[in-house]
Amino acid sequence: MQQATEALNHPYFGVFVLLVFTFWVFNLTLRIQRFLSRKMAQKKGEKLKLAPYECGPVALKQPNRVSHHFYIMAMLFILFDVEIVFMFPWAIGFKQLGLFGLIEMLGFVFFLTIGFIYALKRNALSWQKLEVK
Repeated sequence: MQQATEALNHPYFGVFVLLVFTFWVFNLTLRIQRFLSRKMAQKKGEKLKLAPYECGPVALKQPNRVSHHFYIMAMLFILFDVEIVFMFPWAIGFKQLGLFGLIEMLGFVFFLTIGFIYALKRNALSWQKLEVK
C-alpha cells in the first residue's frame, strides 16, 4: 500500500498520466474518424474516379519508377541529420552537463556508429552493389 502511495507522489506521475491520457484520446479520435469515414463515404466504384489524374502533354512512354537507392540515402541522411540536432544543444551546454552529459553523448554516438557500420555492411552507401537481403 505504501508503494502505491509513493508512486502517486512521484514527481513525474502527472506526466505519465498525461501521456497515457493523450494516447488514449488520440486512439479514440482515430477510431471515431475511421468509423465515420466508412459510414459516410460513397460506395460508387467508377473506374475513372480511381484512375490517377495527370495533366499536361500526353506521356510518350511509361514513366520510370524512382529507385529505392534514393529512399535508403534519404533515410541515412535523416538519421545523421537528427544526430546533429541532438549534438548541437549538447555542445552548447557541455560544461554544465559535465561527465554525465559526456557519457550520455558517447552512448548516443556509439549507437549511431553501430547503425552506420550496419549500413556499410549492407552496402547501403554503394550505389551499384545495393542488394536487399
